[in-house]
Amino acid sequence: MTHLEEELQKLFYQMNDMASLVEGQVEKCIASLLDEDKGLAREVIFNEKRVNAYELKIDKDCENIFTLLNPFANDMRFVFATLKINYNLERIGDNAEGIAHYVLEAERGFDMHLLEECRFHEMAETVKLMLNASNRAYAERNAKLARTVFSMDSILDEINKSATDIIAAYIRGNIDNMMQALYLLTIIRKLERVGDHITNIAEEIIFFLEAKVLKHGKKSSFMENFSKEEE
Repeated sequence: MTHLEEELQKLFYQMNDMASLVEGQVEKCIASLLDEDKGLAREVIFNEKRVNAYELKIDKDCENIFTLLNPFANDMRFVFATLKINYNLERIGDNAEGIAHYVLEAERGFDMHLLEECRFHEMAETVKLMLNASNRAYAERNAKLARTVFSMDSILDEINKSATDIIAAYIRGNIDNMMQALYLLTIIRKLERVGDHITNIAEEIIFFLEAKVLKHGKKSSFMENFSKEEE
């Protein structure tokens, strides 16, 4: 094995460790909200330091590979993709930490009726499925699996779009619980952004594996073709 191959393998393993850590952060922040577990929320906040440390280490390793080992073709795409995936995972970790802070700020458990009306459980499960799929797609180098997150992201967009009216109506009838309702709206926004970061990760995996760039208009065209293939 060449020195470049050794460094790429180390980078791959580190990235998988980072992905597992962030996936755990998302699962725990959601569980802390649904189970009213403030101890779990504090654990998420504490672990954010580990996420940041991983991001810095992977960034530095990518820079070293670029400057010292001159990767090209598929190896270069792998390092580029890993660098961008690393950034998106760190941002997902930030959102998980933010949700944990709102769980701590809430004086009591979130209104279960409001959670149901906002389809919060569906949103949380969709985010977990998307993140698990994108992490496995990277680990298994599976572009087909990466593509599955795009259709799931539309569910998050739909739930996020309807949340404002639902929560505004709730506040009009439950003014004493206004702050909790506003916290929930912010949490829904954060989960929707997590979905955006996961789709970014999926795009980078496809770029690495197939040398396809899925941005803006190209992504829309790709989605249409992918939907036809699934039918």
